[in-house]
Amino acid sequence: MHCGPPDMVCETKIVAAEDHAALPGAKKDSLLNAAGAMWPPLPAAPGPAAAPPAQGPPAGGGAGGAGSAGPPGGRDVCIREFRAAEQEAARRIFYDGILERIPNTAFRGLRQHPRAQLFYALLAAFCFAVTRSLLLTCLVPVGLLALRYYYSRRVILAYLDCALHTDMADIEQYYMKPPGSSFWVAVLDGNVVGIVAARAHEEDNTVELLRMSVDSRFRGKGIAKALGRKVLEFAVVHNYSAVVLGTTAVKVAAHKLYESLGFRHMGASDHYVLPGMTLSLAERLFFQVRYHRYRLQLREE
Repeated sequence: MHCGPPDMVCETKIVAAEDHAALPGAKKDSLLNAAGAMWPPLPAAPGPAAAPPAQGPPAGGGAGGAGSAGPPGGRDVCIREFRAAEQEAARRIFYDGILERIPNTAFRGLRQHPRAQLFYALLAAFCFAVTRSLLLTCLVPVGLLALRYYYSRRVILAYLDCALHTDMADIEQYYMKPPGSSFWVAVLDGNVVGIVAARAHEEDNTVELLRMSVDSRFRGKGIAKALGRKVLEFAVVHNYSAVVLGTTAVKVAAHKLYESLGFRHMGASDHYVLPGMTLSLAERLFFQVRYHRYRLQLREE
């Protein structure tokens, strides 16, 4: 199977300015201060007495330094670079996050596709016209939803298999070694609870943000926003001019997250081909995704 770009959870491209040289210290500091004004610190959540903050490595160059997110329940979340020992934890968070897309795409996603709804309604009407049976007609929607779940599961599992045998098979090799690429983890009480990656494309001066996911037990605490800010800081420090995000997310919360980070919705397409799709007739009838594009302009070109 040919595996396309890894963009199921989210795909973000950072469009680079021409000058990628290291910034002078004063200029870099001013850009970081501007970034702080754009994305103010997350508020601390109320909770019991704070535990000692999780210790990350000393701040490194560029985006490699550790950062803190809003403390859930009074505890600090550390955003830092990925370590080889965290491979399985990162893969688990990615895997669990993608599996949630199966019911979301099959059921919630149907609301985004009125043509599919119309087709299913016509099938139910045709069944009643032929059989004159209310019972059989009522079973048609159940069967159609079952088929949507089956094809959503098949496509998404194929996508997962592709991802787990490419970049997520060796995070160190794919993200930590190539220049202009990195992979960050959110750590709470010594456990990895979130991930995000950035990978450069020198041929078109872009960097993709991908693989953003947060453990379901720790959502709603500002961790995803902190991971997103880490990549935005990366863009500012390395003199990129805009961030462009693409996602197939169904949940409204995901889109609100992008907007809260300053992204503008630039459009959507129902013709996106997800890695793992075969484009068979049955798949076209019972599996659809909508691809949304967002853009955050950091500076005028």
